[in-house]
Amino acid sequence: MKKLMAGLVSLFVAVFAFTAFAGEFSELKKKVNDARESLVTMMQNKDKRGADQQKLVKGTADAVSAALSKMKAPAGKEAQFKELSDNWNAFKKTREEELVPLIVAGKDDEAKKIATGVQKERLKKVLDNCDALDK
Repeated sequence: MKKLMAGLVSLFVAVFAFTAFAGEFSELKKKVNDARESLVTMMQNKDKRGADQQKLVKGTADAVSAALSKMKAPAGKEAQFKELSDNWNAFKKTREEELVPLIVAGKDDEAKKIATGVQKERLKKVLDNCDALDK
């Protein structure tokens, strides 16, 4: 009876832990998409490049970083979690130091080149890792 009870408790803990991670990475992916959307809005609308939109762009990216900093890698998926974190950090740094200043300065062609190049690749890796870690 004790073995059966211990087995049930272990199963419950495993299912709960899996569900907690799944919810975390789905929520993180949503935050990443919100951050992406705020920047796309800024890029596509010249009238949305003021202080309010810049604050929104920074705030949505900071929300991703804050959530990511509180998360831990699921067991056995440490490499994927590190890749997710590394790609997000590089994505955010380029976004804040290069992309947003170019957009604000009206250098749309240069901004688009970065956004559709290295940033697109990083974003895909971040989202793919969220999906992989969610399973």
